[in-house]
Amino acid sequence: MSKTDTRTPPVSLNCAVLTISDTRNASNDTSGDYLVDGVVNAGHRCATRAISSGNLYQLRKVISDWIADDGIQVILTNGGTGFTHQKSTAAAITPLLDVTVAGFGELFRHLSFLDIGTSSLQSDAFAGSANNTLVFCMPGSTNACKLAWDRIIKEQLDSTHRPCNFGTQYAVNP
Repeated sequence: MSKTDTRTPPVSLNCAVLTISDTRNASNDTSGDYLVDGVVNAGHRCATRAISSGNLYQLRKVISDWIADDGIQVILTNGGTGFTHQKSTAAAITPLLDVTVAGFGELFRHLSFLDIGTSSLQSDAFAGSANNTLVFCMPGSTNACKLAWDRIIKEQLDSTHRPCNFGTQYAVNP
């Protein structure tokens, strides 16, 4: 069976990109840049983009606002998932999720293990859904974002990917 179905027209999703960092800004956010470029090059739209510190409550506010926005179907976050004292992404976002996608974190760590070995176990990459909005949370390094986007997310947001994908499920008007 083909991995794509050329009979199904592709769906374009509205995405939001959030970089979680105390040191990144608009001029040095290479991970956010990569994700925005990936979204656009895959035929989706970057509806909004932001950079936030790792403050638990600021993160919840940004993500809650985006989850409540009917114009956003996908949220991509990078940063705050490593094994450090500044880690706050999972604590801020998981309580907001209605459903988790356990396979995303498992697959990310497996693919990461193939690249960086056992250091991959320090990643708390995760995904889920809230209010019909898909949320992917990945580490902040540009290489980690490339791995997550290129090897997992891009294909799963492609509505023509078979046997299943998230693109069709989260489209406003499929």
